Amino acid sequence: MDRIEAMRVYTRVFERRSFKLASLDLNIPASTVTEVIKAMEKRLGVVLLERTTRRVSPTIDGETFYHRCISIINDVEEAEHGFSTSTPQGLLRVDTHGTIARHFLLPQIHTFTEKYPDIKLFISESDALRDIVSEGIDCVLRVGRLADEHLVAKPLCQLEEVTVASPSYLKKAGLPCCIDDLHTHKMIGFYASDQSAPMPLEFCEDNGTIRELSIPRSISVNSAESLVALALQGMGIVQVPRYHIEAHLKEGRLVTLLTHVPPSPSPLTLLYPQNRKYSARVNVFIEWLESII
Repeated sequence: MDRIEAMRVYTRVFERRSFKLASLDLNIPASTVTEVIKAMEKRLGVVLLERTTRRVSPTIDGETFYHRCISIINDVEEAEHGFSTSTPQGLLRVDTHGTIARHFLLPQIHTFTEKYPDIKLFISESDALRDIVSEGIDCVLRVGRLADEHLVAKPLCQLEEVTVASPSYLKKAGLPCCIDDLHTHKMIGFYASDQSAPMPLEFCEDNGTIRELSIPRSISVNSAESLVALALQGMGIVQVPRYHIEAHLKEGRLVTLLTHVPPSPSPLTLLYPQNRKYSARVNVFIEWLESII
């Protein structure tokens, strides 16, 4: 194994804090990973990783070497990026919301796997913006305004948001005609994964002003699926991306409200670690996403 490939092995062990997980990610035997790290430490004359039965932890020298490796790997991949004719291959781990996966990705995922048969795609579902480096995730797809200095953010599109309630709820509470009418209504509270308070309702007025309003909550949840399920049961007003409830709107199970003051659209963003910037697998996945969204 050449030194660049050995550096790739080392950086994956460093990120995953595990020889076994690194070997699974790289699809090489765990014994090979161990041999590569031992040979690297012997050649450098330093201990890079402290091993215990439960965890792998980098030494100070290991931290320094990791960042040098990332810089070298990025330089090599950037230099080769415009010339490579090889087919991208290997494991690509993508994490996303379940509703995004089922609406945007899964209906057309066969077009990606047919075009890149040597990429082994793993899609996991979660709401939180996890520590994607230590978990070995290559990129995450999220809705909302996100910021993380350690991640590259690639905006994909703006998702229309709507204010809705069920006919059964409106029959009891009445149809609001303006924002001030909402003071006599109830909302279903929604806790975003990174927030300690439920999100207020948001409205864009004609003059461009964003008005936020919190009204009494009948119940609160932290799952988009539960939010919609409770709205269908007549528990209150919610604001959600239109794509998530399009079928319910067409069938009349939910009704749009206050369409003259809609919520702000929510950005759909792909985020990935800085050291995946020139990864062929990530780049072709981004190109495919842009073609289908």
